[in-house]
This record gives sequence, structure tokens and C-alpha cells, in this order.
Amino acid sequence: MPQSTSPTGRATAAAPLSRIAITGARNWRDYALLLALACCWSSTYPLAKLALPTVPPITFISARSLIAAAFLFAILWMRGIKVPTDATAWKLFATQQLINSTFPFLIITWSQQYVPASNTVVLASTTPIFAFLITSLITRHEPATLLKLAGAILGLAGTVAIVGLDALRGFGSEIVAEIAILLATISFACATIFGLRLSEYDPMVVAAGSLLFGGIILLPPSLIIDQPWTLQPTPTAIIATIVMGIVSSALGLMLFYICLGRLGTLTTNAQGYLRIPIGVGLSVLLLGESVPSNLALGLLLVMAGVAAMTVPAERLKLR
Repeated sequence: MPQSTSPTGRATAAAPLSRIAITGARNWRDYALLLALACCWSSTYPLAKLALPTVPPITFISARSLIAAAFLFAILWMRGIKVPTDATAWKLFATQQLINSTFPFLIITWSQQYVPASNTVVLASTTPIFAFLITSLITRHEPATLLKLAGAILGLAGTVAIVGLDALRGFGSEIVAEIAILLATISFACATIFGLRLSEYDPMVVAAGSLLFGGIILLPPSLIIDQPWTLQPTPTAIIATIVMGIVSSALGLMLFYICLGRLGTLTTNAQGYLRIPIGVGLSVLLLGESVPSNLALGLLLVMAGVAAMTVPAERLKLR
């Protein structure tokens, strides 16, 4: 679908982007974008693990957000696109950033002090299920078929298989932290729905504005609590923070809004399952971690789940 962008960052198209998501008018390029998004966001875990030993969480999140914002604003300047200055646009950017990044990331970072990483992965993988429930019961902004629900469940089962069944045994021991992670995943699900309201803006503008707000709002706590000038981050941590800012935050968030506009809420959430095997592969390559014993079974379930969530319903005559 041809699309142009005005100098103010508002996108104009022959048909509303939300309509494309509902009708399922998509091609292989859209799914390539979904895979690219999964690759960008799957790098979050290994890069964070390299940076966090010498860069505290609040400073780390603020720094990567500001780096990402600076990167995107530079590209927008070269493209001749101005970021909107009206209060309505920035209210949307701020709300989206709070529910899609600032709130859930801080909650998960706090929870990981008490919940093992494997449990966190499983709990965070419930986002597609929450997105399905919110879509089918509340918003109803796009078709929520049983096939997509089955795909969400299969993807969750594949995630459990990859991280290991031992991850299920520890549930309930830190109930407050586990509930907090679930609240964060619900926030992620809401963000994929709220993000559709931003479809009139260029995805790069939305990403730049959101990341700038996220970085600035965490800057005062970073200065007060972490006192960054006293830190001694390693060269590896600095490189990991910069790469994460550009790849995971800047490019990832821009791809996220593109996928939302082209594929809709439920299909975009399928990338959450693709991130699991990709993240495992990156952890094996970058961190030397061992390959999970049930990786093959997990990959099979994950791919089946992703396929079920991404196949347009009308192709199977399911509504």
C-alpha cells in the first residue's frame, strides 16, 4: 500500500493502516519485518546481561533510551521530517512509552531480583494471551479467532519447553514478584492495542518521541539514586548499552509500530515467541550458555504457534 509522510511526521495513505490489519492485506515483506523485530528485541537479554553488572538498571534504561532517541532524531533531521510539537501528540507518545517500556521494564527489573530468569521468561510470554483476551472481550478492534488463541497457547508451551519444565516448579514461591511480572505483561499487551492510535504518525517519529520521553523521565532518578558520574562501566558495558539503544530500542521500536500498522495487534504479538529461540541462540553465541535440551521440541511448538497467530483468518475461512 503506497504511503507518504508529511514534513510534520504524520503519515498519509490511500487507506487507514488499521484497516490493513483487519482485512489481512499483507505479504512476505510484512512477515520479514516481524522477524526483523523479533531479532532486534531478542538481543535485549544478552546485551543487558553484558551491561548490567557495571551499569545500574535505571541508568541503563535511561541511557539506552536517550541514545536511541538521539539516533532517530538524527535520521529524522536528515529526512527533513519534524517531530510534532502539539500537546496531543506528546500525550500519546508519553502514554505509549509508559505502558510499553518505562513501567513494565522497571517492574520486571525489580522482579528479577526475586524470580529466576526462566520463570520470568515464561511469565513474560503470556503477553499474546492477554492481548487476545483484551481484544476479544473488550476492544474487539480486530478478529480474535480461536486459531490465534491456539497459537498463543502453543507458543507459551514452546517457551516452557525451551526454558525447561523445572521453571514451573518454582512458581508461587515469590508470588508478589510473579504477579508484578504478569502486570508488566498486561501492560505490554495494552501497549500493542493503544499503539494503533499512533498509526497516523510516521513510525520513526513515534519511536523517537516515545524514547526521548522515556529517557528524560528516568534521568532524575538516575542522577539521584545511581549518581552515574561515580560509576565505572566496562568498555563491554558501554558498547552493549550503545548497541542496545540503536538496535533493540531505536530500530526495534520503529519496527514495532510498522508491524502494528501492517499486521495488527495479535499478529504483532507473535514476535514475542520468535524472540525466545533467537534469544537463546544469541545467548549461546555471545555468552557461551548451553543449548537447552528441549530446544528442538520448543522450536517446533513455537513455530506452530507463530504460524497459527500469523495466518490471516480469511485464508482458512475462520472468523
